[in-house]
Amino acid sequence: MKNDTRNIILFGFMGTGKSSAGRVIADRLERELVEMDAIIEEREGKTINHIFVSEGEPYFRALERGLVEELSARNSLVVSTGGGVVLNPANIEDFRRSGVLFSLMAKPETVYERTKRETHRPLLATADPMKRIVELMEPRRPLYDKADHIIHTDNKSVEEVAEEILKIFSKA
Repeated sequence: MKNDTRNIILFGFMGTGKSSAGRVIADRLERELVEMDAIIEEREGKTINHIFVSEGEPYFRALERGLVEELSARNSLVVSTGGGVVLNPANIEDFRRSGVLFSLMAKPETVYERTKRETHRPLLATADPMKRIVELMEPRRPLYDKADHIIHTDNKSVEEVAEEILKIFSKA
């Protein structure tokens, strides 16, 4: 598996475990973990929340698109994407050419429990975050389903999710 240079791309809604599972996978395969949102924040010198507020979502999505193009040209990465990267079909296709796509899925209730104490989620800065999760998640579901493999993360540890991904990747 360590000789396989295809990227491992982790899609999914916020709170589904992309970053956590990505860290375990990258450690096990001795690969670089690329957190797309963290790279954008570093390059812009602003948090994602601040980018959304000051520049708007279209600006953020353009930054995200450029980063997808950049990462798709590289090999042997574990990429934890932002939750909305699937909104642009070109992002999915670019990543598909360079790796194996995994969608991490969780029920809205699980997402809410995992994210309710976090303050860096601009799309959940609302009076009713649970309602907002459902509103955002439902239209994205068919886009997440375009991944090569769907991994349900409800009631699973980070280790179990990572192990499932690694097992599939070794056979893909």
